[in-house]
Amino acid sequence: MTHPLRLRAFRLLFLGRTVSAVGDAVVPTALALAVLRATGSTGALAVVLGCAMVPRLLLLPLGGVIADRFDARRVALATDLVRCAAQLVVGVELLGGAPSLAHLAVASAVGGAASGFAIPTASPLVAGTVDAAGRQRANALMGVTANASRLAGPALAGLLVWTAGPGWAFVLDAASFAVSAALLAVIRVRHVPVPHRSLRADLVHGWREVRSRDWYWSSLLAHGVWNGAAAVLLTVGPLVAVDRLGGEGVWVLLQQAGAVGLLAGSLLAARVRPARPVLLGNLALAAYAAPLLLLAAAAPAPVTVAAYCLALTALGFLNPVWETVVQGQFPPEVLARVTSYDWLMSLGAMPLGYALAPLAARTWGPPAPLAVAGVLVLLACAGTAAVPGVRRLGWPANAPTEAVEQVPAGR
Repeated sequence: MTHPLRLRAFRLLFLGRTVSAVGDAVVPTALALAVLRATGSTGALAVVLGCAMVPRLLLLPLGGVIADRFDARRVALATDLVRCAAQLVVGVELLGGAPSLAHLAVASAVGGAASGFAIPTASPLVAGTVDAAGRQRANALMGVTANASRLAGPALAGLLVWTAGPGWAFVLDAASFAVSAALLAVIRVRHVPVPHRSLRADLVHGWREVRSRDWYWSSLLAHGVWNGAAAVLLTVGPLVAVDRLGGEGVWVLLQQAGAVGLLAGSLLAARVRPARPVLLGNLALAAYAAPLLLLAAAAPAPVTVAAYCLALTALGFLNPVWETVVQGQFPPEVLARVTSYDWLMSLGAMPLGYALAPLAARTWGPPAPLAVAGVLVLLACAGTAAVPGVRRLGWPANAPTEAVEQVPAGR
């Protein structure tokens, strides 16, 4: 089997995604600090974040259709350029010293809309540059670079903010998108043409593909519950950590342990090939119930941190394995659409968790939403074992094909 990094197309794709991931990992911390410096209001930060999230969710299904109809490489290239411009506008605004909340919100909305088209291209880009035999390793490599960036991103953001100012973090992100676009411009990605249909017909066809596979839609429901529970933990968890587990340092340590777990899981996914990948992955995701329940019970900090690290290791393992299975089980001409429905269900559950967790915490106390979320994760993820398709599904039956070096686009 040819290593994915020996293939020119994937090597350039991987390099571009790595650079872009580093830039993206810097932005959340820099954005929070920049908005709080400018306004002193957490409400203003929520507005800016919401302006990015809402268009992203609304445009994900359309993004899936566009990526399937047209070359995923071209769609990804265009969205990189749009996000480059949006981040550059924010950077210049912040460097000017008097940022406007309205301008930041509009730029966030533009970037969020572009990401709604970019997210569905990720899986077709890997499937179009790597043969079936090498996709698990390729997806694991993508996971490693994304999770390593998450680990280093906050520290790099802090360094930039405290030495040069938050604006430079956004300039860095804009430059990373420009590099990614330049690399995408010189590779070619295999693309299977889609029969001409109406937009509605394309959306319906993609949903039928999702609905026809019990292992897929049942897993998506479980993953949605997991993400909703993650929102509960991120909302209520800091309060418990500060008030009952020892202070802010415990929360920071918990988050760093989670980043380490994600990276470890991605590395593990490159080496382990379980016979029933979706079943094992979903059962591993059920481990997220442990840190939720431990936080609810105010268990000792070391135990809670270790449980969170293991739970995020399971997530880091599942993601590349899941991508590999999906790339082999769905026809390439619908891959972007089914991926967009996957992300829609996952991301769509998080605002619900963000909204309900504080209300429940104020009414019944912080342990209540954490405990409920823990039980729901356990039932939803472990419950997929009752679905016949989940229990039976193995690795894609695609026979390994000879890896062919891709030539630059336009030649």
